[in-house]
Amino acid sequence: METLVQQTSKESLTRAWEELKSSEPQLRIRDAAKKLGVTELELLHTTVGTHTIRLEGDWASLLIELKKLGKVMALTRNDGCVLEHKGTFQKIDIQGQAPHQVATVIGPIEQRVFFSGWKFGYAVINQTPRGTMRSFQFFDKAGEAVMKVYLQEKSNLAAFDDIIQIYQAADQDIELALESFPVPEYADSIDMEAFTQDWEQMKDTHEFFGMLRRYKVHRLNAVKWINDKWAYEVDRLSARKILEVASAEKMPIMIFAGNKGNIQIHQGKVRTIRQMGSWLNVMDPDFNMHLNEDQIDCAFVVHKNTDDGLVSSLELFDKEGEMIAQFFGLRKPGIAQLPVWKNLIDSL
Repeated sequence: METLVQQTSKESLTRAWEELKSSEPQLRIRDAAKKLGVTELELLHTTVGTHTIRLEGDWASLLIELKKLGKVMALTRNDGCVLEHKGTFQKIDIQGQAPHQVATVIGPIEQRVFFSGWKFGYAVINQTPRGTMRSFQFFDKAGEAVMKVYLQEKSNLAAFDDIIQIYQAADQDIELALESFPVPEYADSIDMEAFTQDWEQMKDTHEFFGMLRRYKVHRLNAVKWINDKWAYEVDRLSARKILEVASAEKMPIMIFAGNKGNIQIHQGKVRTIRQMGSWLNVMDPDFNMHLNEDQIDCAFVVHKNTDDGLVSSLELFDKEGEMIAQFFGLRKPGIAQLPVWKNLIDSL
């Protein structure tokens, strides 16, 4: 009976999606899933056996295999921001033990990968008006996409096929069991004197997350509660000025955006800035950013102490208090942030 119900559900969802595609042919799968009241993963799973192959195995090992693909496009997103980079998976460093391994990806594609957020993987081969599109797509346990990797014109097709052969799941016809993430418990109030002292004594920006965890304070509350010397609210559309000035002055910047399984990072200049309705876009040859300004509820300038001096950022949050994106001036450890970046941040 369960198999019959599953099959009927799969067929009805497939039919509903086909009807939706016929009326809105340009609709992306993520938006189609929202309209149909399901996750993107549930919708994609209906195509297993036609143009989608379910993968399984050690995701950290699979990530290392992606280096063999050559030039690809890596995409990481949340509801408010999408980052897309074209390039190679040049250097991948895996740390820790499964299931809490993390990876640092350095090169044209820059990422911080958290494998505890990876649950499902697929190879997708789509026939489109522009030709065959091949991709690897990974999702968390709640059915949200954590990372997608699309092959490009000069990608290694043989490597793509080899990866599928190694990681193809023996059972393709499983019933999806999605789980929601537990809601973290945060403190309603904290010892602000001690918290401020710890903030002022930071030596590295990476200490910030550990400090939040120690005090059990939500990131948004941290920047709201700390005094204005360290963080203050600015216009929620401040990213426009950041990108316009960075483009005009050829100022190298860093953009961070991600989700529970991956943070993708842009490092360098931005050139072509386009506003399309509520979307603020960077449209450069090897880098695209799509920022949905409708999702931005508030924006804060945040300063952190380091051994290299002050590090300043613009941080965007949605209505749930989740981080959408962060903007920094480009800098490396051991080097102070650029004065032009600090001037731009202060002008907000």
